[in-house]
Amino acid sequence: MTRKGRVERGTKETQVLVEIDLDGTGLVDVATGVGFFDHMLAQLGKHGSFDLTVKTTGDLHIDSHHTIEDTAIALGQAFREALGDKAGIRRFADASIPLDESLAQVTVDVSGRPYLVHVEPDGMAPMIGPEYDTTMTRHIFESFVSHARVALHVHVPYGRNAHHIVEAQFKALARALRDAVAFDPKVHGVPSTKGAL
Repeated sequence: MTRKGRVERGTKETQVLVEIDLDGTGLVDVATGVGFFDHMLAQLGKHGSFDLTVKTTGDLHIDSHHTIEDTAIALGQAFREALGDKAGIRRFADASIPLDESLAQVTVDVSGRPYLVHVEPDGMAPMIGPEYDTTMTRHIFESFVSHARVALHVHVPYGRNAHHIVEAQFKALARALRDAVAFDPKVHGVPSTKGAL
């Protein structure tokens, strides 16, 4: 059984290709034109042990919003496709990841129901580099969970450096997703009393 997803998404604003292998080894090939976002997607692939290819061209002459948003949508769709019927997976997982002075805590339920709780420290710097608006982090997760159909709780109780605060979130998400989609020998069929996720 292969757990791979491939999504091509095209609009007047962006062209996106996402390929993901949930049983990969963390090989990443990412190019969106937004350097910091590429760095975050690389964290997701590497620390999730997902093989991840992302190729996006977008209307960066306007700003990075459409490029980031549409990539996150396609990533969620590809992740959902790769999950298949979810038989035998752990379903629930959490991870706490420090990055220097910052700490990110992520809990995930591969539930089939999209929901996001996202808490960051107040007073975040508005930009990381010239292209990444830090308010986009929540929107990335909103777009991802909506299309992957997972429940995701992200909490950063403290941190000073915006780069560290955001990167810790992506690393923690990667580790939580890695554990949630892992096969559990004690799970037979779909891990739900409903019989479906």
